[in-house]
Amino acid sequence: MKVSVIIPAYDEIQTIDEILARVEAVAFDKEIVVVDDCSRDGTRERLREIAASGRIRVVEHAVNQGKGAALRTGFKEAQGEIVVIQDADLEYDPNDLLRVIKPIQDGIADVSYGSRFIGGDSHRVLYFWHSLGNRMLTLFSNMLTDLNLTDMEVCYKAFRREIVEQIEIEEDRFGFEPEITAKVARLGARIYEVGIAYHGRTYEDGKKIGWRDGVRAVVCILKYNVFRR
Repeated sequence: MKVSVIIPAYDEIQTIDEILARVEAVAFDKEIVVVDDCSRDGTRERLREIAASGRIRVVEHAVNQGKGAALRTGFKEAQGEIVVIQDADLEYDPNDLLRVIKPIQDGIADVSYGSRFIGGDSHRVLYFWHSLGNRMLTLFSNMLTDLNLTDMEVCYKAFRREIVEQIEIEEDRFGFEPEITAKVARLGARIYEVGIAYHGRTYEDGKKIGWRDGVRAVVCILKYNVFRR
């Protein structure tokens, strides 16, 4: 099964070459679609150089819109039977993509999430409040979706393409995570989780998510599970 790896990128000049090399090195049939969300640090120009070699496809946003908007664009470009999300930083190990897509390849899942909170994989020790916030958001989401996910906010999410074709992504920023979770739950999709490694970044390293995104996630959990039912 061909896999479309969708990579939203915004100001990732320090990591873009390495993450693309790592994704390319993973052994499965794939296409790599990078959505540049109006980078200003040289990422856009570097992506154009790489795309000229035919290694990847690049779609450019004229203005910065956010991760959700970049994924909305990327999903429309996907041609593979499986669609999976990969961040452009180095927090997630692309070797774990094999584990994430396996339940779909095996025909037992429509959607597969990675989880930073199950399994014995390595995790960088960082922010307590971020970890607690992620767990609380997952709990709140689970209460309304009636799922038992352990990591709703994780980047690694894989879908059969037929699933994403049924979903309209409305959120432009990090509200994408609770939105997509609510919508796949409403579809009755078969959802699996697999443990993955996590090498989190500090704000000095370029981490972009903050407390305002957490507040927006709460709003989105209510919006897509209660007010949109």
